[in-house]
Amino acid sequence: MAQSNIEWTELTWNPVTGCTKVSPGCKHCYAETMSRRLKAMGVPKYADGFNIRTHSDSLTIPFTWRKSKLVFVNSMSDLFHPDVPTDFIKAVFSVMNNTPQHTYQVLTKRSERLLELSEHLHWTANIWMGVSVENEDYTFRINQLALTNAHTKFLSIEPLIGPIQQLNLNSIDWVIVGGESGHKARPIKKAWIETIKHACEIASIPFFFKQWGKPKFNEDLNDPTINAAHPEHAKGGCQLNGEIFRQVPVIVTLAS
Repeated sequence: MAQSNIEWTELTWNPVTGCTKVSPGCKHCYAETMSRRLKAMGVPKYADGFNIRTHSDSLTIPFTWRKSKLVFVNSMSDLFHPDVPTDFIKAVFSVMNNTPQHTYQVLTKRSERLLELSEHLHWTANIWMGVSVENEDYTFRINQLALTNAHTKFLSIEPLIGPIQQLNLNSIDWVIVGGESGHKARPIKKAWIETIKHACEIASIPFFFKQWGKPKFNEDLNDPTINAAHPEHAKGGCQLNGEIFRQVPVIVTLAS
């Protein structure tokens, strides 16, 4: 368990580590870079770098949290990666089922396996299921997410590296958008963000704009959130047309 700097969550919990690239959004994977760093630091959990590893000893961690938490599950992996055994996925779900005081945010790019396993998993209301979508070519993940039995479904459209004109938001409860950060980050366009925001407004879905990624991608160089000292600072700033959009589903309150 670790405190998280990710704006839309509170903690990260990684019962699985490691992954492999599956689509263009994975090109500059922060988790891969972090895994290498942690391996070099001698952290035992990352001794195998970014190879897929399950960690049974991590399954008991949520039972030790005294207060309710908002938890991003597997920030350093993908729970539905084909190399993660189904029984281990069920074990992770069992922990989430048995700690209803916490809200868990699970995110995957493997929507096919998610849909395949959905009917075999116990979807308690505290499990939020999301898919990552980086451009129009991967909107099929949204359709597959919509067919699952998850009570709350969300999209992480990050990094947004291309326009998405056809966005099916039926059965979707929350949309997060963000630009790519890092040395080789690909640009995000204001028009792409606004198209998604407009779709959310029409569907009455909470819209969370996380970041531009780099200041040079942000059309407003006077955006005060570019400054690291700003209380709402994000990479590259997070204002859109002079406003900050960090809406969340009403069934949860982000920890202060």
